[in-house]
Amino acid sequence: MGSSGRSSARRITLIDRAPLGVATILRGVGLLAAASAVTKAALELATSKLLGRSAYQPPPSELYGGGPTDEDVEAMRRFNGGSLQPLPTTQTRWYLADLEYAERVADSGDISQAARLMRSARRDGRLSGVLSTRTGGLVRLPKRFRGDPELVATFEAGHTDRADDARSVFDEMLPMQELALLAADGVLCGVGVAEFLPVVGRAYPVLCRLDPEFLFYRWNENRWYYRSIAGAIPITPGDGQWVLHTPGGRMSPWQHGLWRCIGRDYIRKEHAQLHKDNYEGKLANPARVAVSPQGAAEDQKQEWWRRVMAWGVNTVFAATPGYDVKLVESNGRGWEAFDTTIAEANTDMIIAIAGQTVTVDGGAGFQNSDIHKTIRADLIKETADGLAYTINTQGIPVYVATVYGVDEVDTRVCVMEWDVTPPKDRNAEAQSLVTTATALTQLTAALTPHDLTVDVEAMVDRFAVPTKPVRELGDTVPPIEPTSSLNGAQVTALLEVITNVTTGQLPKESAIVIIQTAFNLDEAVARNIIEPVEVSPTLEPGDVIDGDVVTDDVPDDADTAFPEDYEVAA
Repeated sequence: MGSSGRSSARRITLIDRAPLGVATILRGVGLLAAASAVTKAALELATSKLLGRSAYQPPPSELYGGGPTDEDVEAMRRFNGGSLQPLPTTQTRWYLADLEYAERVADSGDISQAARLMRSARRDGRLSGVLSTRTGGLVRLPKRFRGDPELVATFEAGHTDRADDARSVFDEMLPMQELALLAADGVLCGVGVAEFLPVVGRAYPVLCRLDPEFLFYRWNENRWYYRSIAGAIPITPGDGQWVLHTPGGRMSPWQHGLWRCIGRDYIRKEHAQLHKDNYEGKLANPARVAVSPQGAAEDQKQEWWRRVMAWGVNTVFAATPGYDVKLVESNGRGWEAFDTTIAEANTDMIIAIAGQTVTVDGGAGFQNSDIHKTIRADLIKETADGLAYTINTQGIPVYVATVYGVDEVDTRVCVMEWDVTPPKDRNAEAQSLVTTATALTQLTAALTPHDLTVDVEAMVDRFAVPTKPVRELGDTVPPIEPTSSLNGAQVTALLEVITNVTTGQLPKESAIVIIQTAFNLDEAVARNIIEPVEVSPTLEPGDVIDGDVVTDDVPDDADTAFPEDYEVAA
């Protein structure tokens, strides 16, 4: 057994003997830094079901000697401060021929040229701004967690307004900056890569996004590799180290990235700007013409021309009749072609990223939910769902494995999603809930005289009203303390309920239930309030009151004129 095997066995022994907190930290370090093959394989197997990994995928290729060993990778990490990424290659001038070459080599699985092109394209301010709204704005939207209650409470910490929720485990393990960069790689290149690095002093690791320039795909293996400084390392998503973000699909995701259309527009825009600068450099400054009289001597002409050539700032000429200075300016409109090309490239890039151009310019800022006005709603949802899927299958299971153990990955299930609902839709949802509540109240009042009631559960399901039990079965509502009192709004609402009972619009039994629920009063108090209320009788034609018969006839002398029919005396 090699040195890595001995160190792994020794670490497992320490975990067995160490206290709980230390054991958890050592387990995380052992899993992510130099984990035993058994532990890593167990986590890979646990996440295979989540990722839907193909049963036909062969083991890593033996080409190039089978790649670097774990000892080589660990040595390189220590030598380079933990980083395995080589130095990036920056290309400062791009041509359409470079884009065509990138398309050809991408078909063979090499996306290095496409990734370098997209890194250069981010120099464009228009592209960078819209892309940051779609990715950086997305990861800062509210998050929702569901699943294991303990995990949900852990991940929700730091996302509330409570003073004791200052730290966020989710944000510390998956920093928003790294998630935004990973999402941007997925949008532009169709694929992104990151790795988990162990952190000293805590059990869970931290996500570090890597440049997709060093990714390549081997068709014969259906496997991704990463060109590290230690050699080509096979990528196994969900093994506790590697994270592969593929919103472009399972097969050839680079074919569905935006790098081809963005690359073409970026190259055309760069060249148009260079040509425009060259045009302005030659023709922006007018030509100076020195005019001398026809009879002037040659030395007089030369002296005059030298004075005009020395023309500087605030120059003044004292010219005798026959001498003159003129400026010849270009009246061509060739610069408009360059501006047209630049505008077309800007529009194409904005449409590719945002899906539209109507609300990109002059937004009110992200504070006013500008992401919903700038980026098309379905594109926000697409990016959010793709990134959430990567986190739920390759991120959260790693936290469970490092903190609770690999065996808990199947039992402790937790998933997250971003709330991308536009504010306008939220207002509509709130109005729908208010309308539903009003309908329930009125239907209850209308059906009670007929010994019928509303199927509240069916209504809740039909209109998607979120509910939960107010109290467990057998519990009673605690009565209001004798010293407590209702506030002004509660008094007004209570008076409105009493008025509805008086006019007959609300049955007494329904009013008692409403008072119990809304004001947290027990049944005895509610009955003491409602029972003494007298209900006004509903009069029908033919009823007799104090000897008079109720009729719906209008007397002949009744004044039925409308107010506007009266004349006002002067």
